[in-house]
Amino acid sequence: MANMPSLTALLGLAAVAGWQNRDKIAEFAKGLSGGAAPAAVSAQAIPGGLAGALGGLVSHMQANGAGDVVNSWVGTGANLPINGAQLSQVLGPDMMAKITASTGLTTDQITSQLSAVLPQLINHLTPNGQLPRA
Repeated sequence: MANMPSLTALLGLAAVAGWQNRDKIAEFAKGLSGGAAPAAVSAQAIPGGLAGALGGLVSHMQANGAGDVVNSWVGTGANLPINGAQLSQVLGPDMMAKITASTGLTTDQITSQLSAVLPQLINHLTPNGQLPRA
């Protein structure tokens, strides 16, 4: 997978932010896009930058059977849902193990939070239906 450290960091931050700030997903997304972020959660924590991690996530999901879902998040229409089991399968056991190790959250907590956070996060970070440039 391209740019694995940045993708792991993005997913880990999204899971932790979603877990700790369940009602503040928009605030988290605003922080990643340059606005104020919750304490200790920012785009600077993503090796290689947000644009690379976001592009890597979209490419990975497209290549692993969730292209329609992730494309709906990037696009300007309605966001298709993804459940925790689907997300875990798309990300794969290695990525899930890395996120678990880096966040201290359980696999169930991670997939539950990411399945709720990622559609909103990616939608917010791609307001014009396009990925940000690196």
